[in-house]
Amino acid sequence: MVEDGYDRVESPMEIEALLEALMAPGGASLQLEDAGGEPLPVLVMDHRPGEELQLDISAIREVAGSLQRGRPFRLLGRSQGKMVRTSVLSMQACQDDEGRLVCRSDYPRSLEVLQRRETFRAGLRLGMEVGAILRTIEGGGRAIQGDLKDLSLEGCRLELPLAAGGLLGEVSVPLEIELCFPDGTRYAVRQASLRHRHADMERRVIQAGFRFEQGGAEQERKLWYFVRAIEQEAARHVEGDDASRLPSPLFQASVSASPTIGRRNMCRYATPMAKRLSRVAGYLDAQLLELQQGGEVSSVQLSRHADLLLSLRDEDREGLLFATRCLHEETWLVRHCLSVAVQLLDLLQDASPPRELCKAIAASAMLHDLGKALLPNELWEQASPSDEERQRMREHVAALGPRLRHCHWLAGAVRASVVERINERLDGSGYPQGLGDEQLGELERAAAVVDVGDAMRRDRADRPAWSVQEVQRHLVAHPEAFDARWVRRYCRRFGRYPVGSLVRFSSGTLGWVQGLDDSGAIARVQLTETVGPPTDELGKVLQGDVSQRLGEVVEEVVVGV
Repeated sequence: MVEDGYDRVESPMEIEALLEALMAPGGASLQLEDAGGEPLPVLVMDHRPGEELQLDISAIREVAGSLQRGRPFRLLGRSQGKMVRTSVLSMQACQDDEGRLVCRSDYPRSLEVLQRRETFRAGLRLGMEVGAILRTIEGGGRAIQGDLKDLSLEGCRLELPLAAGGLLGEVSVPLEIELCFPDGTRYAVRQASLRHRHADMERRVIQAGFRFEQGGAEQERKLWYFVRAIEQEAARHVEGDDASRLPSPLFQASVSASPTIGRRNMCRYATPMAKRLSRVAGYLDAQLLELQQGGEVSSVQLSRHADLLLSLRDEDREGLLFATRCLHEETWLVRHCLSVAVQLLDLLQDASPPRELCKAIAASAMLHDLGKALLPNELWEQASPSDEERQRMREHVAALGPRLRHCHWLAGAVRASVVERINERLDGSGYPQGLGDEQLGELERAAAVVDVGDAMRRDRADRPAWSVQEVQRHLVAHPEAFDARWVRRYCRRFGRYPVGSLVRFSSGTLGWVQGLDDSGAIARVQLTETVGPPTDELGKVLQGDVSQRLGEVVEEVVVGV
């Protein structure tokens, strides 16, 4: 076995048989070994077993000079339903033959064959983003954006928003799939047909598999280039910080590339900040799936998105607080973890912690509950869980721990406080260790208050969401469990009607709180006519003495998002 899952073939008879298939028109491509670039068209004209290959490179004369100077290359192709590549070769001589440029190269001592399944399927890993546009070819050319999840020469799997259900329902309509890579490369497969689909209502997505119709040698060459580039980049992501492979050019973002294409690009967000925060939510959603599939927390991606969260906070803290209430299309786990991260950072700002500490706190809070995704989903759907089920729920902390082993940059003390001890209580009634007052530090005390405060404001299977006043009363009423100093700071920092609350004024007007003054009074509100999660259809923003224009607040309208 060689790298990337290829098997080496060294038998002369097998090599000869496989090379025969590469001699068909369009059966082979040439790839420059030291560039990792796109396969180039080449014709294998003849071969003398054990001695040399004869190649027609008339279509790629521009590289003839570098090949003659010894630039290494491989031949790629398909044979007997398998992906084949030669060992590294070099050109021996080239000459014009009646207008064709014919060359001789050394004969491959071995071939490498990829035979994982009939056709290799390259899967995108966490941190790899390729957008896709699904279009109907007829009937007005309707289109919807999604994310590529895996690709082969025969088809692909896309993750699409639920809104794609109508388009996919018309299975007889011919489809086109355009792949959009970070460097700006775009390629459309003109004929695709739906093979299967599955709706994930929790994540509000459709997983859909498509089969590509035969598009000829050019389509095959292009798709094989993309498959290999995805495989190459995925290998780098597996290696993480120690990656020695060169990055694939397709995954190097270009400033001149078109606007981002993808599933979340189709979502309508209440504010620009919410749209930007959705990138962090997208990372957490992908990380959650990676964990469910047996993977671990990506150190690189966690670091990158913790930095992004801090930069959003530095830009507009109140805008970020409101944005956490606008991600209703995300799973409850993603929404809760993001909110706890943002609120905990905000609560700790009076202490002015160093930026590296803030980053570790943000990263730990973003992860703190993801272990719940590693337990059966039915546990979290129980309206009246038994004692045994409640005990099982507490295993989420231990389930996540081993998946963090590669996050060496994450301070162990911070991780212990926010990930492992956020559910502990002063009276020893918490979990997983049942620690008490003297064993709990300031960070876990603060984190516990924020965690419970956010969780109670969200709908749960065993109860509806609580109002802010109910949450604060509960925290104040239980000093045996929650640190009274941190409860007071929490109530003072976020106020009676925190940013992200929906309130009704005495005039009957509804508005989302988006800013408070130094005394905690509402200083900015965005009007709405509906009770529900904030969308891009909110009304105008009022600033200043809001009560003078709308009257006093008479109630909070609870929206358990």
